[in-house]
Amino acid sequence: MNRINVNYLRQMHYKIAPLMIFPLVLTVITGTLFQVAVVTGNTDEFLWLLELHRGKFGRINLEMVYPFLNGFGLLILGITGVLIWLQTRPRN
Repeated sequence: MNRINVNYLRQMHYKIAPLMIFPLVLTVITGTLFQVAVVTGNTDEFLWLLELHRGKFGRINLEMVYPFLNGFGLLILGITGVLIWLQTRPRN
């Protein structure tokens, strides 16, 4: 089995991680806070959280691509992280 170049994987992971941390954290925080608003019955006052959660940032509307970019970025980070981990852990 050919080993994937670990340095290349680390570089890819290193470049993608900073780009993905903000949208992922934003999605988690806005989703959680909006769910709290639903539970407390205050959804009308916090619809702006739902817009942020879906990727609508004022005049910039990324609702059509934001979920796919989030999902694809997280998938790439997961794959590169697992591959790096598999190739750098001690073998018995």
